[in-house]
Amino acid sequence: MTLAKFKRNLPLHLMILPGVIMVFLFSYVPLAGISIAFQNFIPNRGLFGSEWVGFENFKYMLQMPDIRQVIWNTVYIAVMKIVLNQIVPIIAALLLNEMKHKLLRRGVQTLIYLPHFLSWVILGGIMIDLLSTEGIFNRVLGAFGVEPIFFLGSNNWFPFAIVASDVWKEFGFATIIYLAALTSIDPTQYEAAYVDGAGRWKQTWHITIPGIASTILLLAVLSLGNILNAGFEQIFMLYSPQVYESGDILDTLVYRIGFVEAQYSVSTAVGLFKSVISLVLIVTSYRLAYVYANYRIF
Repeated sequence: MTLAKFKRNLPLHLMILPGVIMVFLFSYVPLAGISIAFQNFIPNRGLFGSEWVGFENFKYMLQMPDIRQVIWNTVYIAVMKIVLNQIVPIIAALLLNEMKHKLLRRGVQTLIYLPHFLSWVILGGIMIDLLSTEGIFNRVLGAFGVEPIFFLGSNNWFPFAIVASDVWKEFGFATIIYLAALTSIDPTQYEAAYVDGAGRWKQTWHITIPGIASTILLLAVLSLGNILNAGFEQIFMLYSPQVYESGDILDTLVYRIGFVEAQYSVSTAVGLFKSVISLVLIVTSYRLAYVYANYRIF
């Protein structure tokens, strides 16, 4: 790099310097804590004074009686979220695209993506009120003679309540991506299809969906990296010991082992196990995105 080019780019480098420092401090420096997974970590001895035990913590993790159920819960909830968070936004975008009244369409769009900006601390309280035995959902069910269901206290219903509430929170914001993709479709295609006698359904099936197929494929492939991310904040706010069987995931297990039971080494091992698998999935998803959707970061 020449001196003149360096001087020209220096303001840009200085502008991103605070961000680089923050990433280094909060993303790279804490990586030293990974060593805890290979130690019998005792806080008052620190990282350098604790005994090294190799892979004993990982062996202990794999021998935990509930680890298979926790992994299954994580994958099951995450996959359901991924699938529905692909399907529901597509349907919503198609329906919004068919609305001719612009003011009404903007109002509906604002209402459906508003929950995205609320934290699960707020939404958790709302969902607890809505899904309690005396909440509005059970009142509606009671009007049809159905017995009250404790959605957040039943192992049969808890995963579906988690997935449904997550989709409600996120689908509106994801709809924006598909609405943006719809604007790239040449409107003359619809005019030609109309002249040929195609109705709205056939236009949607043969023009709209193929027109956004690349976007659908890209988002579907990239979402593979989230298979082990079932949503810690949401589940932490909504679950209880009585639904550990169906709602406990890797992230909540790490929290409970590490902060409640103070088994720091085992919790770090579980977290590292999840991170390594997630890294493999993310690399695979980006590779698939490049092959099938011609998407690349670098």
